[in-house]
Amino acid sequence: MRRFAIAAALLLSALALLAVAGCGGEEVGAEPETVIGTVPTETTDGGDLPALDLEGDAANGASVYETAGCGACHTLAAAGSTGTVGPNLDDAKPSYELAVERVTKGQGGMPAFGEQLEAHEIADVAQYVVESTGG
Repeated sequence: MRRFAIAAALLLSALALLAVAGCGGEEVGAEPETVIGTVPTETTDGGDLPALDLEGDAANGASVYETAGCGACHTLAAAGSTGTVGPNLDDAKPSYELAVERVTKGQGGMPAFGEQLEAHEIADVAQYVVESTGG
């Protein structure tokens, strides 16, 4: 029993030393001290989003939504789609600007369609989503 008490005391002492040594008095944060290159920022300035300069056609956007496979990932009542991989667009109600940016550039699990769709198609599908959701 005495050996167990000594072993437990030694173990607790070692853990206390590790805890103190691990802290070291140094403040640790999630931001790096130096950044090489540039940090991306979210923007909708239209420079690399040509669809922002266009007025979308929601009727054509319904067709683009279907042929581009948007419904496989998104729920949108107007399209009868019930995808659960991406956000529910009926709940999200994205603005036109946000829809254009996400379709063009993608984000997270959403692939970018800027290379697959023409600017007018991106404008059309964005307009369709906005009109369908009241975004």
